[in-house]
Amino acid sequence: MAEQLKGAAVAAALCEKLSARVQALREKGVIPRLAILRLGEEPGDLAYERGAVKRCGGLGIELEQVALPRDAEQAALLAEIDRINADRSIHGCLILRPLPPQIDEATVCARLAPEKDVDSITQGSMCRVYTGRGAGFIPCTPQAVLEILDYYGVELTGARVAVIGRSLVVGKPLSLLLQARNATVTMCHTKTRDLARLCREQDILIAAAGHAGTVDERFVHPGQTVIDVGTNQGPDGKLTGDVCFDRVEPLVRAITPVPGGVGAVTTTVLASHVVEAAELV
Repeated sequence: MAEQLKGAAVAAALCEKLSARVQALREKGVIPRLAILRLGEEPGDLAYERGAVKRCGGLGIELEQVALPRDAEQAALLAEIDRINADRSIHGCLILRPLPPQIDEATVCARLAPEKDVDSITQGSMCRVYTGRGAGFIPCTPQAVLEILDYYGVELTGARVAVIGRSLVVGKPLSLLLQARNATVTMCHTKTRDLARLCREQDILIAAAGHAGTVDERFVHPGQTVIDVGTNQGPDGKLTGDVCFDRVEPLVRAITPVPGGVGAVTTTVLASHVVEAAELV
């Protein structure tokens, strides 16, 4: 059986360090505070928000939750962002995406103040991913993947890694961050020819396609590490990943479960960004 790379242990190690930093801020009269902006009640958004509320609350980070209707006009969302930008007591803002079709996502992302961009949606944050410099923060989910790999001692230098997914939220920034850690990265997607064979040849496989069941036993080999970033709603209403866990787990060296894997660490990384933003004020 494969080793399960559970996120709880990784999150606990990160939280131990964060608790001391939050306490140090409170002693200075600074209370870290996060605003969460959500449009509608998409299952993935609600799951992420619940996780963030639980994690931040446990660390002593205050939250402001703003829920707009899914059909809200762009002006209403921009007004909320302007208010958050102007509120010095709010150190970070998380805008849950993808946004509905009536919203111009590029305009929304550009409106947020870079110093409050705790999930890397502004150009300043993207510059930091590409160059290692600039305002803003590394995207939470890609950083969570690296935290898991580091905690469980998965070597990245010289490793061959396949990333399935090319989104700006996970796939593209994660590929760049892995290259910065000296991994050799093959960036794939669901239209890649002979995808299963290509993935099977890698040391590490990271599934971030956003489609349940993308990765099955054809994609893997013994000794491989599989990281499942997917969060999809199954027919029974439960969260499931991009990997067919029951078919892949017996064949590989290590694998993250869903739920209980990357998602558990992502909210902790988000909290760490809020704390860092508060420290920089």
